Amino acid sequence: MSTERHYFPGNNTPQGFFSYYKYILGQREANRIICIKGGPGTGKSTFMKRIGQRFAELGEDIDYLHCSADENSLDGVILKNRKIALIDGTSPHITDPVTPGAVDKIINLGEFWNEEGIALNKDEIIDLNEESTRWYRIAYNYLSAAKSIYRSLEEVYNRAVEDSEIYRIVADIVADEYSEHPICMRPGRQKKFFAGAITAGGLVNYLGTLLENIRKVYIVSVPEGFSNHSFMEILNEGAVYRGFDTEVFYCPMGPDEKIDHIIIPQLGLAFVTVNEYHDIEPWELFEEDDTHNFDEKEITLIDINDYMKQRILEENEVLMTALKEEFEILLGRTIKALGCAKDAHMKVEEMYIPNMNFTRISALAEQVYQELAAI
Repeated sequence: MSTERHYFPGNNTPQGFFSYYKYILGQREANRIICIKGGPGTGKSTFMKRIGQRFAELGEDIDYLHCSADENSLDGVILKNRKIALIDGTSPHITDPVTPGAVDKIINLGEFWNEEGIALNKDEIIDLNEESTRWYRIAYNYLSAAKSIYRSLEEVYNRAVEDSEIYRIVADIVADEYSEHPICMRPGRQKKFFAGAITAGGLVNYLGTLLENIRKVYIVSVPEGFSNHSFMEILNEGAVYRGFDTEVFYCPMGPDEKIDHIIIPQLGLAFVTVNEYHDIEPWELFEEDDTHNFDEKEITLIDINDYMKQRILEENEVLMTALKEEFEILLGRTIKALGCAKDAHMKVEEMYIPNMNFTRISALAEQVYQELAAI
């Protein structure tokens, strides 16, 4: 039976659009990487989705890489069993062949458009593209301001947390999960992505799909604004230094510094962070500080709130409430701005769609499927 996972290779962040595309599939591990070029509305997402679904029907494992501009659109598909990736190679995540012919191949859907028809809307397309870009700048400015609020919340939680207790918990986990595995001369490889994204449709998270084949999950509950990075970094490094490959999923508010989740496929082990902005479905079924069997998984819950100095939290309650309210306002304005950017982009797509030969594109998708099925 096919296993489908969903996540984001790029994200909207306080630093602008942040890409982890280089981690999708390495040149040495890949059998084929197909870079798909073409303008908006040319059918890149549908092209990739169709091929992914064909292989899913064969019972193969598929990773669907979603677009942070529109979570219903795809930026890539990984055929995991075959070590093949199809990737959207257009802006803002421009991807070009690294090893053309040997690994990489370009497919240009622009070959199937009517240039004369598109050119009739030249000025309007340019205006709308500029409008979309402006709205993205506004969104990223809001996120940058939200990040400052986030930092202020971190200041309070860093004062309140019992560091010694947190490190004791980490040490116990390392002993329980890694003690049988010696330090390896060849470290494992890390891949970096996002389990959730800040999108025009709001906050979207696919964490649940990433845990389907994981037998043991540590769920770490944290208050929003608390940086769980040190906790997660120790667990990640502990696995990597023992030769295990890891998948590290970052927070969009700290895309290069704040780890939300870690998956260690070889051990069937995951560490996930939950808070009010990203949760997983079985969470409400569990009791605090308990271990349960759920769909044959072993679940261990750790609540960081239990290791906070309540006196400090109480002293800063008014400040924290105000900071959370301001963060919510800025996040809401970010999402609205992203919505305006998406609206402008969709209008551009509407000008391309009537000028595309989708019959020929569908035939090409079938041809590519047949070629990949032979690999």
